[in-house]
Amino acid sequence: MTRADTAALVRPSRLRAGDTVAIVAPAGPVPRHLLDSAVGVLESWGLSVRLFDSVHADNPVFDYLAGGDAERARDFQDAWLDPDIRAVFAARGGYGCLRILDLVHWPALRVAGPKLFAGSSDTTALHEAVGVHLGLTTLFSPMPATAHFDPPAAEHLRRTLFEPERTRVLRGPDAATLVPGRAAGPVVGGNLSLLVSSIGAPEHRPARGGIAVLEDVTEDVYRLDRILTQLLRSGWFADVAGIALGSWTECGRPDEVRALMLDRLGPLGVPIVWELGFGHHGGALTVPLGVPAVLDADAATLTLTEPALS
Repeated sequence: MTRADTAALVRPSRLRAGDTVAIVAPAGPVPRHLLDSAVGVLESWGLSVRLFDSVHADNPVFDYLAGGDAERARDFQDAWLDPDIRAVFAARGGYGCLRILDLVHWPALRVAGPKLFAGSSDTTALHEAVGVHLGLTTLFSPMPATAHFDPPAAEHLRRTLFEPERTRVLRGPDAATLVPGRAAGPVVGGNLSLLVSSIGAPEHRPARGGIAVLEDVTEDVYRLDRILTQLLRSGWFADVAGIALGSWTECGRPDEVRALMLDRLGPLGVPIVWELGFGHHGGALTVPLGVPAVLDADAATLTLTEPALS
């Protein structure tokens, strides 16, 4: 399978107390103190946590990677193929997920059946791959071994995992209308830099008919301009139904970023919400990808038409 219809993606099952979950490091090296703290949080939810070797690995040549590509790919694959593991969490992002996509045996993972994947930032590459190759919805969520996994973010993730009916309406405290209107479609997107990096790859999924959720971190305004312009020129935004913007941490002055979004995305003529409440910041919301939703830009809300998990 080379591509999945986002309108027909399968929702994995919700988690329950007693379930076993895996933490892997598909990208950058993992800070041990943050990992230890996160394991305690997940165990307090009644989960059994299994750590894979990549979360303790370093790369002697490229210090921005958690071990070698084959090791990170093997951990992700082994965790997915283990029938006792109900969900796979990325410990953190950074960079490295793109390097493992061609090392994962996706047909074997598809045969293994539905499983939940959660992560954000660099793991956008894995979200795209899981959607295209496995036909599953995923959770764009705060990751356990990061500074953004604070109590509010962890609690929203917990409710999404165990009680997804309680997290169908998404709206952060700073959400605001950028372009008014209302639109419906499956939620697509993720980290802006990773989305532009997938152009031309098998996992590339345009936003056609969907609600695009977009965020990034430490990208200057001119770099965001270049990324958005390339996505526009490549047709990624063609026939998008609506756009929900997340955080732009350390991307320059918020007023400049906001002006850029209006300049580049406003001419699309679709509803746009500013700062919905997800991304690289404390209290970040968990956003399901592939789940149908309604974007009400006037109310600055994204409402899932069905729970994130079955």
